[in-house]
Amino acid sequence: MEFFNDVGGDPLKPSLFELVAQEQLRDLLQPALKYVLAVFAQRYPRHLIRIVNRHEEFYAFIMLFVERHYLRKHNASFAENFYGLKRRRKPWISTERATAAVGGIPAGEKLRGREIWRSLLLLIAIPYLRAKGQDYYESLGGGIDSDILEDGGSERHIRELTDESIAGVLRRKFKTLYPWFNTGFEVWLLAHNVAYLFDRTPFYRPWLAWIGVDLRRLNMDDFLAHQAKQNAITQTKSGFLAVLRRLLLRSPQLLLDSLRLLLPTAIFFIKFLEWWYSPGSPARSLSISPQGPAVPPPQILPPHPAGITIDSTKYGHCPLCKELIHNATALPSGYVFCYRCAHDHVEQHGNCPITLLPAKAWQLRKVLV
Repeated sequence: MEFFNDVGGDPLKPSLFELVAQEQLRDLLQPALKYVLAVFAQRYPRHLIRIVNRHEEFYAFIMLFVERHYLRKHNASFAENFYGLKRRRKPWISTERATAAVGGIPAGEKLRGREIWRSLLLLIAIPYLRAKGQDYYESLGGGIDSDILEDGGSERHIRELTDESIAGVLRRKFKTLYPWFNTGFEVWLLAHNVAYLFDRTPFYRPWLAWIGVDLRRLNMDDFLAHQAKQNAITQTKSGFLAVLRRLLLRSPQLLLDSLRLLLPTAIFFIKFLEWWYSPGSPARSLSISPQGPAVPPPQILPPHPAGITIDSTKYGHCPLCKELIHNATALPSGYVFCYRCAHDHVEQHGNCPITLLPAKAWQLRKVLV
């Protein structure tokens, strides 16, 4: 098995760590694009809110063109090309010795139309279906504590899951079977990764065998062939109109090729801004408000003699039920309770149980921690 680049009998076989890295890069692209769209949708909701609501379809549409360009030009997906990998038509008979003797890239290794469209189907369809399945599972209340849901949302989930129609039965079956199916799928991929790690299979993903391709590292012949194509383009007619026409025709390809550098840079920049403007970042300590220093928080109201007593040594415990706070909720007095405890007490007594300050149910505030 191969753990490092220089270890193993086949120097062009990518290690499992390279394959996992390109998979992680591919998984980062969708949330990064969604984050950018969500930020701009707050300023231009009229134009972008529909795209944000249909983000999975929009992302699949964009990646269809990106992946098609990289598969046709580089014989690799975007993430694979970024990590110096390519897809090769898997030969029935090994041609390593013949290739080493003749040199160059064998013509039979280039992806044909069938391999390209099969690769596109699996590169786009599998992430799309998994994202839609996870969203639908969460819309049915899967993986969410019922205490976190608001009353209206909880009633809606109960109504959908207790419906006795065929659609209701199918929803309940989906909610029950989806976690098992998703876990089984992940175990299947893990088993294939382990088999690839120990040289039991040449495919790190099971569907690559159906496509008829395997993944290889780019070698010197690939770089020389790419350089030859670039030289052939630059050696064409050099008139102003010819150069302008060539730029106009090649601008879509240049834009798609530039994504190799622009998208990872954008991801890093977004994560940097997210850290820089977080509450604990240096930007908070260095920035000085033009309106003067920050207003200090108000003093905590003292407990009322007729109210319940609190134990200051039991931090994080609800003063009403004496248990660990579940779904923390604050009253206008500033004291924090379990949501159910606070809601029931306010509905019955109309005040804070500690300070006896009047309170209404609509004044409850969830505390996000």
